[in-house]
Amino acid sequence: MWLQAAGNAARHSACQRRKCGSVLVSEGGEIYAEDVNKLPRGAEVHCNPYQLEQGFKSDKACCVHAEQRSILQALQKGQKVEGSTMVFASVDDAGNRLQSGRPYCTICSKMALESGVKYWILEHAEGITRYGALEYNKISFEYNGD
Repeated sequence: MWLQAAGNAARHSACQRRKCGSVLVSEGGEIYAEDVNKLPRGAEVHCNPYQLEQGFKSDKACCVHAEQRSILQALQKGQKVEGSTMVFASVDDAGNRLQSGRPYCTICSKMALESGVKYWILEHAEGITRYGALEYNKISFEYNGD
């Protein structure tokens, strides 16, 4: 249900590089924030995915990541982020949900830790995986582009 909701959100992303969506789920299981990766307010230029160097790291992305936007949305609404679960999905251009890569985005992992997110959920080839936020952060720092 939560991965489906994150995938549905991702279908609304206008990002030219990767269509991503996330939902933030309360400790009680309620989705109370969802968003997509998109340009920051006032920005006018998208990344061109074909002009990015090999080994491109997420900190050079033109979009604010869906995970960051979900956290910001919850905080702006006065929601409690502490103890929540971040669920991430991406879709292809046809809107089909894709498998997630291993945790790699240190920007999102640090923001989640700082705001109190407790778990992350990603879908991999071997199934759905729930990571503790500290584990997710550690794995994201070990990522080497593979």
